[in-house]
Amino acid sequence: MVSFIYVVLLGFILRQVSAYVHPLVIHGHYFIDSVTKKPFYIKGVDYQPGGSSGVTMFKDPLSNPDECARDIQLFQELGINTIRIYSINPDLNHDVCMSMLATAGIYLVLDVNSPLPNHHINRYEPWNSYNIDYLENVFKVVEQFSYYNNTLGFFAGNEIVNDQVSAKHSPVYVKAVIRDIKMYIEYNSPRPVPVGYSAADDLSYRMPFSEYLECVYNNPAESVDFYGVNSYQWCGEQTFYTSGYNLLVDDYSTYTSPVFFSEYGCNEVLPRMFEEVKSLYSKDMIDVFSGGLVYEFTQEPNNYGLVEIMPSGDVRLLNDYITLKSQLHTLSEIDYSHVANSMRRNAKEIQARLKIQKTIQPICEPSYPNIDVSKGLPKTIAEDLIEMGVDVARGKYVSLSDQQLTSKFKVYEPNGAVHPTAGMIITEVDLMSGSELGRRRHIKDLHNCTYSDTDSDYWSDEALNYEMESGGEEEITSTTIRSSIFQTVSTYFQKLIKSFSHKLYE
Repeated sequence: MVSFIYVVLLGFILRQVSAYVHPLVIHGHYFIDSVTKKPFYIKGVDYQPGGSSGVTMFKDPLSNPDECARDIQLFQELGINTIRIYSINPDLNHDVCMSMLATAGIYLVLDVNSPLPNHHINRYEPWNSYNIDYLENVFKVVEQFSYYNNTLGFFAGNEIVNDQVSAKHSPVYVKAVIRDIKMYIEYNSPRPVPVGYSAADDLSYRMPFSEYLECVYNNPAESVDFYGVNSYQWCGEQTFYTSGYNLLVDDYSTYTSPVFFSEYGCNEVLPRMFEEVKSLYSKDMIDVFSGGLVYEFTQEPNNYGLVEIMPSGDVRLLNDYITLKSQLHTLSEIDYSHVANSMRRNAKEIQARLKIQKTIQPICEPSYPNIDVSKGLPKTIAEDLIEMGVDVARGKYVSLSDQQLTSKFKVYEPNGAVHPTAGMIITEVDLMSGSELGRRRHIKDLHNCTYSDTDSDYWSDEALNYEMESGGEEEITSTTIRSSIFQTVSTYFQKLIKSFSHKLYE
């Protein structure tokens, strides 16, 4: 009882100290808080209650505020900052649930496809499904969710390339969808929102496809802004080396965009211990990987769930929830001095690349192993949609009452005992204190849908040779790093992008 009262009082106190939710941007291969300039590491779960059948013309994971309040309080208790949702219906209203997520300080990575008719690419005959109806729905998702600051990014596809047939037909169409989404964002969205892809855990395609999605032919919009890896290779008792995580780090060490686990959590060995969490947020990986998303929150037939939703709507926590919570809550703090130095190295690598070519991303090769790109990138069919925009309700934050923030459902321990919770979402962010996003039209000098700086100043060699303000790396505290070093490194990244925009179109 004492702990329960403490949680409620803590929630009340936290609600008095807050600031508007900060959009995330990309600097090099890091996600960055656009206001504090602090690197952002994804600690999250995949969330699709009901699986593919959980999306209909009448409901999706973000359309029922009561269910959102129930689950978001459990997200907070778990200790996560991000969720991934695989499909939504943009014709439904998501303002309350997205406001709840933002209030809780939780970001969303959203897939633009859904199982509904004309809402997804046919991996075996993509030329038939890549059509105006499909793109109109994709753009509706993008238009609506771009207006929420806590939309971290969009997945243009999930495991579309996963066998020989799809590897022959689909790669160029996935890249075309990425290009079309980024161009729509550039012309229509209120802010640049990153666009990525989530790859199957298949060694035959994962690396060559990541390289193809990274490259550009003529337009930076053709390059993916981030890359998600669905990885299930850490099973049972493993280490950074026996699991092969060291090889993953080597594979993506030179990738020009952020990489993270879009799914992880092998269930071939039970119970799941989630010991990979410690490696994922350690110095072994944080230079290359920006965290990850555990598969998955609700128990479905494939037996990956952290919680079970009962017919009444009440929730029973599963042992996996308890274990993952323990792993997340006992993580050591990120070594910010280490990250700051890694960011500086990444910036220097980008600077060196721009001295010999016009793009940050590599130029596309004529071919890649195990995938067919010989037909070239399909010409876009979305010019009119991009120019005119689509008709959909734009997302907006709404004021939330205490009643809306309070869960109406009970939560039970794995053994059936009542689980003590705060009973409501703890307010971490004041949604209404930030300026409201407005629609913008095409910004001529915004070319990679990640940065808006267009000054022509060149980033000099001297700019990188700065001295850390606390007299040496070993003396720098986390507070110092957050308040000064990341601000400095972020400024250098921004100057680099200004130079990039100038050089690319001079």
